Amino acid sequence: MDAIHTEGFDAALTLTDHIEHLPDRKRRELARIIEILFGGVDKFHSTKLSEKRNAGKILKVILYGSYARGDWVEDRVSGYRSDYDLLIVVNSKAFVEEHELWQGIENELLDQQLSRRIETPVVPIVHDLNDVNEQLSRGRPFFVDVARDGIVLYEKPGHPLAQPKPQTAVEQRREAQLFFDEWSANAEGFLSAQESLGTTFPKQRAFLLHQATEALYHCFLLTALLYSPKSHRVKALRSRAEQVDARLIAAWPRDTRFSRRCFEMLSRAYVEARYSAQYKINDDELAWLLEHVKVLQAAVKAACQERLSKAL
Repeated sequence: MDAIHTEGFDAALTLTDHIEHLPDRKRRELARIIEILFGGVDKFHSTKLSEKRNAGKILKVILYGSYARGDWVEDRVSGYRSDYDLLIVVNSKAFVEEHELWQGIENELLDQQLSRRIETPVVPIVHDLNDVNEQLSRGRPFFVDVARDGIVLYEKPGHPLAQPKPQTAVEQRREAQLFFDEWSANAEGFLSAQESLGTTFPKQRAFLLHQATEALYHCFLLTALLYSPKSHRVKALRSRAEQVDARLIAAWPRDTRFSRRCFEMLSRAYVEARYSAQYKINDDELAWLLEHVKVLQAAVKAACQERLSKAL
């Protein structure tokens, strides 16, 4: 599939045999998501005057994770549902670093979800082709799995992925242990700082809880996969980690309005707790968040130690 801006694009993706294991509504959603992705890039390019700034191109869009494997979950009782995991491969590091572009696309995808035009959450990550091939040549398990099991929804011909060169078990374990030691200590530091504030400075406590949560998810993903996206979005990190190990789902109940509101407050804390005068969080919400960050901390520690012990 080398072109998508045609009237038949939705139907072409809907009918492609690559994703015939997905229901029609899922295929239509993926078609809509890719239209938003390319539409966002086109709009971004239209505002730029420099040829250099217009040089960014999408080379591949790869669906990976549960929707590629066919084992996605939609549990209406608990509120848990799998996300669409998309790896967007672009032609340059400079294009990866166009943060305004990618944030705008993420915001549009979120708006589509909130308005129910897309029901399934979307978690896109962006890497340039040289980076992806470097990660494959180093045997990073995450990229090896994506290259092996992912489904290419779009690709521009002539830009192949490198052949994976798997690491040895000893190399993987040594690197995983270093990641675990560093990021578990980071999380503990943020929690200690948060607790030192007592009942004062609620916005700062919320921010530190966000940082502890982010560190815990990076800890797990880096230990398990030797890779974690460079993101502060705890919703995206949570989704990615839970798809790797479903035992982490229990850390964040989703079955009440209060629990969902608390996690939303945590998600917003990275920016709003620092910069917005309108951000308010009360003691009950902070207490609930602290309790569940500690549940997450225990679950991450157990999951990481289990993986490290198996690698011995």
